[in-house]
Amino acid sequence: MPKMKTHSGTAKRVKKTGTGKVVATHANKGHLLSNKSKASKRRHKGELQVSKGDLKRIKQQISNIK
Repeated sequence: MPKMKTHSGTAKRVKKTGTGKVVATHANKGHLLSNKSKASKRRHKGELQVSKGDLKRIKQQISNIK
């Protein structure tokens, strides 16, 4: 059986912390920011922990990332 490959699209969007949590950046913060309120931009700052429902699939996709 061949080796499992890392899903490159997922690897670009999420990262694994030292304790094993998977974090990603918030959506809606990439462009067209002049139309969005200050509060909205502030809420989308930083990173968020990946939801429990997606966690199993994402961990499988990035299993080779340390």
